[in-house]
Amino acid sequence: MFAIGDPFGLDHTLTTGVISGLGRDIPTTSRYPPIRDGIQTDAAINPGNSGGPLLDSAGRLIGVNTAIISPSGAYAGVGFAVPVDTVRLIVPQLISTGEVARPGMGIHIFPDAVVNQLRSRGVLSAKGVLGVVEGGAADKAGIRPSYRDADGQIVWGDLIIAIDGETVESSPHLFQHLENRKVGDAITVTVIRNDEELNLPLTLQSLPSME
Repeated sequence: MFAIGDPFGLDHTLTTGVISGLGRDIPTTSRYPPIRDGIQTDAAINPGNSGGPLLDSAGRLIGVNTAIISPSGAYAGVGFAVPVDTVRLIVPQLISTGEVARPGMGIHIFPDAVVNQLRSRGVLSAKGVLGVVEGGAADKAGIRPSYRDADGQIVWGDLIIAIDGETVESSPHLFQHLENRKVGDAITVTVIRNDEELNLPLTLQSLPSME
């Protein structure tokens, strides 16, 4: 397996290694979901390799070098590539429009640790996803946001527990249910509000640019 790139500005650099893991979630920022199904490799990947191809021994593209895990920011034997199946989905959009339209619900999601704490305190009765409605799709669907009242106390909004009948227990579950859908797709979101389950129709909107 070969990784090609321009680490530290050294163009046409090729490193070799093995696939040391599959199905890894590559973290992005707290605002965006992780890149799913990443390929982990021990081929040397350093700053500048991102965007270069990851090839198998027959020279076939299997992924695109994307990220590393390293305290120093340099090679530590743990690098990641976006799988070629994801590339096949994204490249046609880039060619036709110059950007990638990622589907979203129009909410800012609370960390799962917060939801787990609320469950342990008895504030929430089920696993799910809480969020602050930012406007757009969630607002139009009638999903109630979490907010602070006049006294500064947090009023917890709707708890999302399912999408199209498929259970949502955490933010990774939510991202997983959305990743194979497109902007404009209609989904049904099941929420708990005042101990009652409600099914709300929602049309997915485009996430803001990651830039």
